[in-house]
Amino acid sequence: MFNDSLKPLLQLFARLAWYNIGYIDWESWLAQDYTKEAAEACQYLAMLRPESIVSPIVDKLLLSIDNLIEAHRFTSLMHCLKRMTRQLVRQTSSYFQGQTYILPLLMSVLPGIDLNDFEKTSMTLDFFDAIFMLISCVDCSSAVHTRNDLNEDSYEAIAKAIQNLLRSLLNIYPMNYRLTREQLDEPFIDFLPIRICVLSCEYNGVFSTDVSQMRNDVQLIRTLFRNEIIGERDNPCALIINQIELQIEEFELNNFRILTEIDKQIELKLFDLSINRYSEGCLYILFGNNHCFLPTKHSWTMMNKLWPLIVRRSYSKKISIERLIQDLKKQIEKQFVTIALIDNTNQTSEHAAIALWRPLEPNEIEIGIKIREKRHQTNIQSYNHLIDTLCSLLNDETSTWGQKKMAMSFLCLLLQKHVSIPSSCIETCLNFLIHDNIELRKHAVKAIAAFCRLQKLPRIYVEKSLDEILKFNDQLQPGDRDDNLWITYNNYKLPELQTEWEETCFLDKRHHGYYQWRKLIKYPINKRERYNPDRMPKHVSIIFDRFLDKNFIVKLTKVIIFDEREIEFNKLRFLMYKGLFRNFGLAFVDNFIEQLYLLIREKIQEKYEGSHRAASEIIAGIIRGSKYWTLEMLDELWQKLTPFLTEVSNNLNQESYLHWGSCFRYCLNDTDPRRMCRPINFIYKLIDQHSTAYTFNEASRWYLVQSLRVLQWRIPSIWCSIHEYAKELLDHSSKWIRERIAVILAMSFGLDLKLFDGKSARHPNTDQFSERIRERLRQAIDIYESKPLVNISGSSVELDVEARQALNLIETGKIILFKNQLFSLDII
Repeated sequence: MFNDSLKPLLQLFARLAWYNIGYIDWESWLAQDYTKEAAEACQYLAMLRPESIVSPIVDKLLLSIDNLIEAHRFTSLMHCLKRMTRQLVRQTSSYFQGQTYILPLLMSVLPGIDLNDFEKTSMTLDFFDAIFMLISCVDCSSAVHTRNDLNEDSYEAIAKAIQNLLRSLLNIYPMNYRLTREQLDEPFIDFLPIRICVLSCEYNGVFSTDVSQMRNDVQLIRTLFRNEIIGERDNPCALIINQIELQIEEFELNNFRILTEIDKQIELKLFDLSINRYSEGCLYILFGNNHCFLPTKHSWTMMNKLWPLIVRRSYSKKISIERLIQDLKKQIEKQFVTIALIDNTNQTSEHAAIALWRPLEPNEIEIGIKIREKRHQTNIQSYNHLIDTLCSLLNDETSTWGQKKMAMSFLCLLLQKHVSIPSSCIETCLNFLIHDNIELRKHAVKAIAAFCRLQKLPRIYVEKSLDEILKFNDQLQPGDRDDNLWITYNNYKLPELQTEWEETCFLDKRHHGYYQWRKLIKYPINKRERYNPDRMPKHVSIIFDRFLDKNFIVKLTKVIIFDEREIEFNKLRFLMYKGLFRNFGLAFVDNFIEQLYLLIREKIQEKYEGSHRAASEIIAGIIRGSKYWTLEMLDELWQKLTPFLTEVSNNLNQESYLHWGSCFRYCLNDTDPRRMCRPINFIYKLIDQHSTAYTFNEASRWYLVQSLRVLQWRIPSIWCSIHEYAKELLDHSSKWIRERIAVILAMSFGLDLKLFDGKSARHPNTDQFSERIRERLRQAIDIYESKPLVNISGSSVELDVEARQALNLIETGKIILFKNQLFSLDII
C-alpha cells in the first residue's frame, strides 16, 4: 500500500517537525497547537516509515540537549519523541535500529530533569514512563546456554543486578512516615494499640474519581501507542493490562457489599444526628463528597423520592440553603446519566457469565428471571410516578418560577425511549413553549424536540453489495474517480416518477466513496411513513393538534423573537421544527408560512433581528424535515418557499445575513446533495442576481453561497461555476464583496488536493488560477506604481479608477492566499 513515493513527503514532514517546532512566537496557544499537530504527524509517519523519521529526530534531540540558547527545542522534540517510543523499542524486519538508541537516549535526556523548568521535567519523566512501559521483563537465564560471548565480568554484573532487585523486593517499609503516629520499629511493649482507635476511619476501597483518573490515563496511553493502521490487534501488552485493570476497578466500584445490621444502625443514628435541628444537614448528606452523590445513584426508587423533595425545597429565605439547593441542581445536571429501566440480556452475555462463574441450575435461572421482572416493574412504576410528580409541580400555581425551572430541568433529563411518556407530560411541555419565562421556554423546546425524536417512525433500510450498485471492480484510490461520480451533484436532474425517487441510493455522509467503498452498503430508501391524522396515537395527536392550532403558532412566533439574550441561531429550536415537519409533513406549513412573512417584514427595530433569527430557524427545520418527503410534497413546498426565500435574499442586511447563512448550513449539513438539489439550486442562482439596492446585500448573498462548503467535494460542477463567476469580481469596488469572493475562491481551491496515487480533477485548479492571477497582479502592480491613486487638479480631487481597481485586486489576492491555507486544512 505504501511505496517509495512516500519517502520525500515523509522526510519533508520530519524536517518541518524538528525545524519549526518551538519557533512560533506570535501567541502561546499557536505554539502549543503546532507542537501537538507536529508530534501527532511524526507519530503517524513513524508508523509508516520509521527509518525516515526516527533517526533524524533522535539526532536533532541529542544536539538540542546542550543548546542553552534554544532550550525550548528540547521540550518540543521530546514531545515528538514521546509519541514515537513504540517505534524506538519495537524490532521489525523493516526497521530494527531503533533499539540501539534506547540506552544512549535514557542517559542523554537525564539533564532534562530540571527543577527550574516544570514542563521540561514533566516531558522527560513522561518519556521515561513511555519507554519503561514498553520494555517487558523477560527471563534471560537460558542465555548462558545459547551465548558464547559472556565472560566472567558479565556473570558478576548479572549477579549483582539480581541481588539489588531481590533486596528491593524483600524490603517492606512505609512509603511515608508522616502517615503513622508511632515508630514501627519500636518494641511492642512501648506501643499502645488503643491510640489507633481514636484515628479517623478512612474508606480503603475504590473511588469513582480514581476510576475516572485511571480511565483518562488509559486513554492517554492509547493515544501514545495505538496503531491507527492496524487497530486494536496491535495494542502493546502494557495497554491491554491497564484496560483489564480498569474493567476490574469499574466492576468493583459498581458492585457493593451487603451492609450488616450494625452498619444499618450506625448509619441511621448518624442520619438522625445530622438532621436533628436543621434541614441544611440533609442537603449536605445528599451532596456527600466527590465519591458519592446520592441523587444520581442507580436507583429509580431513590430518585422518585429525592428529586420532588429537592424541587419543593428549592425556595428558601436562607441564602446558604438556597445556594446549596442550586449547587445540588447543577451537580445533578452534570452527573446524571440515563439509567436503563429494563435490563435485557442475550445468549452471548449468558455464555460469558457461565464461563466466568459456573453453569446455573434451572431453578436459579427461574428465580433470576422473577427477580429481574420484579425489578423492572418497580423501576417503571417509580419512573412514571416521578414524571407525574414533576408535572404536577409544574402545573401547581403555588410553585415559584425557580421551582418550575428546576422541575423542568429534571424532566428533560428523564426522557427516554424504553417507556412511553405520559400524555400529561407532553401537554405540560407544550404549554410551557409559550410561557412568559425564557428559561422555561428553553427547557420546553428541548423537551418537544426530544418527543419528536422519540415519536419518529422507523426507516426502511436496504443492504446491497458493492457489485450490485457499481459493477466496478478496479483498484480504488482516494479522490475523484469514475465510480464515485454518481454520488456527486453533477448537473443532477430530479426523477419524474416517485418510484425512481424512492429507489435512488442516497448516501448522506460526505466521506462515502471518497477513499474506499464498503463491501456492503446499507442505506435507507427515500421514503418514510408519516402519521395519519385519522390513525394517530394519543401521545402523538397531542403535539399534532397543538401545532395545527393557528393561534398557538401566532403566540409561539411572538415569544421566540425575544428568546435569546445573545441573539444567535438556536440549534435546539431547529431540531424541534425539523422533528415536527419530519413526523407530520405538510400539515403545519401553511400556518408557519403566514407567520414567516410577518416575521421578515417586521419594521420595529427592537424586533427585527430576533424576527429574522426565528424565521431562519423555522425554514431550516422545514427544509431538513422534508428530507424523506415525496416529489409531490416537495414541489408543493418549494412553490411556497421560493418566493419567500427570494424576498429574504433581496432584503438581506447586516442584522440578518448571519442567521440565514446558519439556516442553509444546518439544513444542508450531512445530506446527499442530490436529495437537497432544490435548496442548492436556489443558493446557486443567488450569484446571478445583481443587487439594485446596495452592495452589502450582494455581499450578504455571497455569504449564503459560503454555506455550500458543508457539501465539500460532492458538488464539483457547482464549485466550478461559482469559481468562473467569482474570479471576475476580484477587483470589485466594494471591499465587502471582494472579501466574500476571496473566501469563496479559497474554499474551492481547498478542494484541489494532491493525493497519493489519487487525483482531484473535478474542482477548480489552483495552479491554473495562480498563473492567471499572477499575471493580473503583475499588471495591477505596474498600474498602481505608474499612476497616482488620486489626481488633484486645482480645487477638484479625482480618484483614478484604473489605479483603484489595481489596488483592489492586490488586496483580494492577499486575502485569497491566507484563506486558502486555512480551508485546505479542513477538507475531508
